[in-house]
Amino acid sequence: MTTHPFLDLAPLTAARFASIEDRVARLLSTEQDVVIMQGEALLPLEGAIRGTAGPGTTALNIVTGPYGQTFGDWLRDCGATVVDLAVPFHTAVTAAQIREAFAEHPEIDFVSLVHAEAATGNTNPVAEIGEAVREQGALFYLDAVASVGAEPVLPDAWGVDLCVIGAQKAMGGPAGVSAVSVSERAWARMAANPGAPRRSYLSLLDWKERWIDGGRRALLHAPAQLEMLALEACVERIEAAGLDTVIARHRAAAAATRAGALALGGGLEPYVYEAEDAAPVATTLRVPSGIVASELVASALAADPALPLAAGGGALAKEMIRVNHYGADATREAVLGSLVALGAALTDRGLVVNVEGARLAVANSS
Repeated sequence: MTTHPFLDLAPLTAARFASIEDRVARLLSTEQDVVIMQGEALLPLEGAIRGTAGPGTTALNIVTGPYGQTFGDWLRDCGATVVDLAVPFHTAVTAAQIREAFAEHPEIDFVSLVHAEAATGNTNPVAEIGEAVREQGALFYLDAVASVGAEPVLPDAWGVDLCVIGAQKAMGGPAGVSAVSVSERAWARMAANPGAPRRSYLSLLDWKERWIDGGRRALLHAPAQLEMLALEACVERIEAAGLDTVIARHRAAAAATRAGALALGGGLEPYVYEAEDAAPVATTLRVPSGIVASELVASALAADPALPLAAGGGALAKEMIRVNHYGADATREAVLGSLVALGAALTDRGLVVNVEGARLAVANSS
């Protein structure tokens, strides 16, 4: 038999697994328990809701994109009473809007929020929202899958009880493992919830009782070894570069995309109106009237399939383009390549663009 670097590795030990959890905790500046789950981030996202929500829960579900809609579905399926606070996808929710919802529904005891919606390109002011949630005394659940690595994610400072992250976007790591930080309040809510999953892939309580409470000496099951090693490697890379440097790189890419798209013209406009509401992980653009976004993206990718471009999902496929400048693509080069390809596709459709202006805007943005 021939050897292969992905095969015949020594088994991942519990100590090595725990050390990777500790490094993820440091990345989040958290003293909370961190559990690395053996699947894509949808696993802890769903597991955290099903563990803490039930028929006695009244949840404020903040919808700033498609994932917020999914969380509302899960909450209702758990038997929770759900109050949806939906805002237009081209903006962000405000702490004032959340306080208004609390005033109208003082029984709210659970809040679900997406930090950055890569699908729509907006980001929400979690620090301010966290203050409002603390005043209410509600449990705070946060999807930080897209934001971690592109902007600060600080569960302890923000009062987040359940903070889910994934490595496949701004961290530049694997999609096959994910993590969640869990506060003592969240553990207590799960322990008191008769509907919390047990002996289940979705169960966080299984990890608490069989892993954390056991001193992290014996894993629940065979870990996803290659994904865990890839997660360790991507955290090492972030540590070596410095988290602030990685965040700055994503912010610079976002600023360059916004400036370059405006300079390119051809009818392209930022989908998120205000720059302060725009996510550093991805920039969404609205196409001009009469142009179908998915067709424009297809033309651009035909020229270079490696470009970090995608059309919006569902109904947004007609009007939205997404420039996914995260991870290795958080560079001015990737941004400029995307804009040049979009400019060529717009030109083919008879629209006038300024590619040189876009180049200058990307180079000079800050």
